[in-house]
Amino acid sequence: MKAIVYGAGKSGIGAKKLLEKNGYEVILVDDNNGISSNEAKKYLDEIDIFVKSPGIPYNEFVKLAIDKKINIIDEIELAYMYMNKNIKIIAITGTNGKTTVTTKIKELLEYNNYKVKYAGNIGIPFSEIVLENEELDYIVLELSSYQLENIKTFKPYISMIINLTPDHMNRYNSLDEYYNAKFNIYKNCNENDYFILNIDDKEIINRFNKKIKLKKISLINEADIFYKDDFIFINKEMYINKNNLSLKGIHNIQNILFIISVSEILKLDREKLRNFLETTSTLEHRMEEFFKKENTLFINDSKGTNVDSTIKAIQAFEKQIVLIVGGKDKKVDLYPLCKVIKERVKKVYLIGETADILEKILLELNYKKENIKNLKTIEKVVENLELESEIILFSPAHSSFDQFKNFEERGKIFKKLILEKFN
Repeated sequence: MKAIVYGAGKSGIGAKKLLEKNGYEVILVDDNNGISSNEAKKYLDEIDIFVKSPGIPYNEFVKLAIDKKINIIDEIELAYMYMNKNIKIIAITGTNGKTTVTTKIKELLEYNNYKVKYAGNIGIPFSEIVLENEELDYIVLELSSYQLENIKTFKPYISMIINLTPDHMNRYNSLDEYYNAKFNIYKNCNENDYFILNIDDKEIINRFNKKIKLKKISLINEADIFYKDDFIFINKEMYINKNNLSLKGIHNIQNILFIISVSEILKLDREKLRNFLETTSTLEHRMEEFFKKENTLFINDSKGTNVDSTIKAIQAFEKQIVLIVGGKDKKVDLYPLCKVIKERVKKVYLIGETADILEKILLELNYKKENIKNLKTIEKVVENLELESEIILFSPAHSSFDQFKNFEERGKIFKKLILEKFN
């Protein structure tokens, strides 16, 4: 048996190892670090399975494999094929909040003495977890739209789409194409499985059409788990005040509703859950308050990689702030972000590919030119920063790949530069 793995990143290497363990001869194709896609065309007629890494677009090589009717799957599907099916999968997708929800569900299950690992878009290949062959109770998977494009048999016990907002328009031909990829998360689920439905999100409500057990959550309506008047309710019973939650901000309340829903489905102890929600720590790079100097608080939100995420980050503060924003151009509408900047940001520093685009829109909206600092790089921004505001927020609203390896590297460099200058 022969397989092609296209892409030599983490998921590609994991897929290669898993295939080899199961008797495949694997051809690793990578235009930067392996056999080139052009050279690999000669092997296509011998191939039984083609594993495409999520970051690789549908280029000429992939389309040629499709034309030859080769079975194209993603690493998530491959890992599921060989996974111990006694392990239950909790799968999370959505535009924003995936990493927080994934991490905290995993930590909550550990807090309740379950054997659990997380994987997927969070940086650990699913195939690596399968290769370890541990006796686990649960695997919690964070899944991007890219990882869900070629789902065939993948079937989680609990699935959720946290929210849907425009993103990745440099990859997809339309919003429908992007949103439909997300909905593959539960395509094989049935009445024995659960879906957590965010009834506030019209895009999710309009597309949901599966017979499956539901838990409904809401920030604005009564539901199975909902938020009202500063309290979270479970089945209309007042459960916890927002001021007691260790994860702050309205976006985190939505994330917590999903976490509570999972806890309810799995029948975890509510008092233990309360203790967890009151003490769990925030994630690095997600609204991370990492340094304070005099009256200025620095916040690293490098995980804010799309417009909606950064809008919510800005709106988390009652007072006007200083914002550092910009990155790789994903061909999305930046006007909504710029309108919020005009209303709630007193000075903005622009970086990355979209710096000039953002400046142009802000000037069209009559944002004061003297309050726009188009400096292109983080290094130049930090050189010019002054302790002039109570809040300095780094929330790029874009992915990092124009200047950095990933959002983690971007956030770490930002924190390092700030500490070197002000500490």
